[in-house]
Amino acid sequence: MSTTDIILTEQAAEHVRNYLGKQEEMIGLRVGVKPTGCSGYQYVIEAAREINDQDKVFESHGIKIITDPQSLLYLAGTELDYVREGLNAGFRFSNPNVQETCGCGESFSLKETG
Repeated sequence: MSTTDIILTEQAAEHVRNYLGKQEEMIGLRVGVKPTGCSGYQYVIEAAREINDQDKVFESHGIKIITDPQSLLYLAGTELDYVREGLNAGFRFSNPNVQETCGCGESFSLKETG
């Protein structure tokens, strides 16, 4: 693994594998970042049908992880886990680029570079 890779834990890969198996023509997991929320950015995760020319593709536990170049600037080195806590379940991001998350946990701000 390189420090720019985006990877899945085994639990996350198993969840994605099960989800993609129920979807037609899905080839992987698209992960991105969009500006929003109270801290500045929010993660976006969806099933991917295609890979665009500019996309960067990683593979982890047999799952293709697809991201656009702009999002990769914010996601480099990130590990995605899938966790269950009581009745709640969802992805948890271990992102070395994050400075802080908001109180609601839905958005984050980035470390300043340079």
